[in-house]
Amino acid sequence: MKYSFSFYFLFFSFYIISQEKPSKEISFTSDNDLYVSSQKDRYYTNGMFLSYRYLSQIKKENQEKRIFEWKIGHEMYTPYKAIVQNINDHDRPFASYLFGSFGVHRVYKNQKILNTSIQAGVIGPNAFGKELQDFIHDIYGFKKAIGWEYQIKNAFGLNFNTEYSQFLVKDPSNYYDISWINTAKLGTIYTNISSGFYARIGFKSLAKITNSIAFNTNLNNENTNFNRAVESFLYIKPMVSYALYDATIQGSFLNTTSPVTKELVPLIFHLEAGIKFTANSFNFGYGFNYSTNKSKELRNDNGNIYGSISIHYLINQ
Repeated sequence: MKYSFSFYFLFFSFYIISQEKPSKEISFTSDNDLYVSSQKDRYYTNGMFLSYRYLSQIKKENQEKRIFEWKIGHEMYTPYKAIVQNINDHDRPFASYLFGSFGVHRVYKNQKILNTSIQAGVIGPNAFGKELQDFIHDIYGFKKAIGWEYQIKNAFGLNFNTEYSQFLVKDPSNYYDISWINTAKLGTIYTNISSGFYARIGFKSLAKITNSIAFNTNLNNENTNFNRAVESFLYIKPMVSYALYDATIQGSFLNTTSPVTKELVPLIFHLEAGIKFTANSFNFGYGFNYSTNKSKELRNDNGNIYGSISIHYLINQ
């Protein structure tokens, strides 16, 4: 009897969730190399992103849905360690980038997705990288960073970003699928292009990419053809990028007084692998990230690793 009750309770919970149509979402994502190693604190060392997404009431005939997104983000970069007193030992510049952005996710009925966004912000001391890293180090009991006085100097940031995703193939059981991902960035902070694949391996039948937490397309209302999907899957996302410009490494062309700048490595390989799942009104994710060197003459030339933790809260109204 006890097991029967547990089964029916679980089934009923899944049924209730599957009937929901949350149209808004608040999310927080934290990137940090501490999430993969307590010994590594270098290069891309921390990222924090707070987002608010909501479903538009207006969409074109060929679209499943149209989602708007407001985001505040902060990215932080350091040399091979955060305590580098001698400027000649900076194998990568200290840099931080603070920005706000607005984006539109266009989700098409043919299982294609086009995301565009515009970012505006600042790179340099006005992005408060030193203050944020000191705060984080105080929490963990680490030494305060030394060397931020040589960071990339203040400059205005303006970037236009786009991402195109297309479903490619799935297995007959719908527990495995692959999508094609392409991105492009153009602006005063980053200019690059990337291409790769997003593969999902489900613990249960996979949701379509037009209604999945994998692609941030899981918002719905009475005008969409979907309810909320209950999801749980592993994923792997290999990408190849070609970078033309990176102000966090080369310094901004709007302010050429940065005391430490480095030469860019244009061709980069990035791999992300992890798990994502839904739970009640929340979605959770953890990803392990690896990328090859983004600049030349790094002391640690075997690439960079960091972890990413994301929490999403759905608003059902």
